[in-house]
Amino acid sequence: MRLTLRFLCLQFILLLGLCIHSTLYAAVNFSIEPAQAQPNDSITLRAIYINTKDEATQWEPPTQLELYWHTGPNTGLTTQATITQIEPPRLVPVNGFAIAEWHSTVPADASGIQTIAIEGIPQLIALDIVPGPSQLASSPPSEAVAPQDAPTVTATSVAATEPTAFEQVRNALSVYEPMYFLYGTRPEQHARFQLSFKYRLLSPSSLANSRFYHHFYLGYTQRALWDLSQDSIPFVDSTYNPSFFWYKEKLWESASQPFYLGLNAGVEHESNGKSGASSRSLNDFYLQPELNYTFDNGSNLRFMPRIKHYVGVSSDNPDYKDYMGFVNWRLRWQQANGLSIMGSYQQGKQGRRTHQLDVAWPLKRTPLNLNGYLYAQYFNGYGETLLHYSQRAQSQVRFGIALTP
Repeated sequence: MRLTLRFLCLQFILLLGLCIHSTLYAAVNFSIEPAQAQPNDSITLRAIYINTKDEATQWEPPTQLELYWHTGPNTGLTTQATITQIEPPRLVPVNGFAIAEWHSTVPADASGIQTIAIEGIPQLIALDIVPGPSQLASSPPSEAVAPQDAPTVTATSVAATEPTAFEQVRNALSVYEPMYFLYGTRPEQHARFQLSFKYRLLSPSSLANSRFYHHFYLGYTQRALWDLSQDSIPFVDSTYNPSFFWYKEKLWESASQPFYLGLNAGVEHESNGKSGASSRSLNDFYLQPELNYTFDNGSNLRFMPRIKHYVGVSSDNPDYKDYMGFVNWRLRWQQANGLSIMGSYQQGKQGRRTHQLDVAWPLKRTPLNLNGYLYAQYFNGYGETLLHYSQRAQSQVRFGIALTP
């Protein structure tokens, strides 16, 4: 009787939670790992809190969660989940997110597909309980019976399938530098485009289990200047830029401070893929500390100077550093789902300076309501192409579309 009464009270809490979902819990989503477990196994509950308000807010996850395991009509078990790491309240910027995890244990007498309710949270989670390691589910499990008058919620998937080769690549692949296609008319019609990706070599099972070796990446960036004014529409020059690096966006952070530090360090190669007198290539080791500051309105300011040490410079361009220098000073300011502005500055010897300014605005916030960004770029200086690194380019303003700013 006591358990049944507790179950009814829990249902009332869930229904009440649904009524206030839009104001209190709309931004919190729970998941469970692994999706399939055995009795007495350890499991992890993960919550992602997304700040959908108009200003930065604080989130303090509870140290313990009470879980209700549904084992039959109006029957169930209760267990506790304990947070893995106690931290002070976290400042979450507008459209930003924070993650917390709790550990718990599967009840010894649990079996089949369990519907787990978290006290005070209007969300149900499903977990497939198997009796032994040799009896993993090989066919779609039968549909779990929901408690009478239970709220309509969406449960997490319980499929215990390995990701496909395509899914493994997709999960490890992400954007690196901005990707854009731009058009300009000075001195004649031309286009400039850039593609850039990075691939994570090892992925952690969760953010809490991230280790040093989980932050190694392979990167690839390709830039090209395209002459649209001639009959054959030739490419003036292309730069192929593979790299191997270690990167962590938040190497140091504090929940009580609005800034955090990151680091990108590695080795890269640049070449235009040509031979003979048109050949250009160089290699460098680089160190790029990143200082990020998050404002109360959710916008972010990032200072990320890239310091280079050249090695194995080709005999075709031994004075490259005299034109481009040893540091690429970069500063970026970005609104949450809004304007993005990034400026870069390089200085070589004898007053040789290079400036670039990139401005992006999301197309979702235009009448077109499309993916991507409106993009504008100003360039003045050296190194617009690797082939002509020693020739100062005219001031250029180009406009176009970007996949990522």
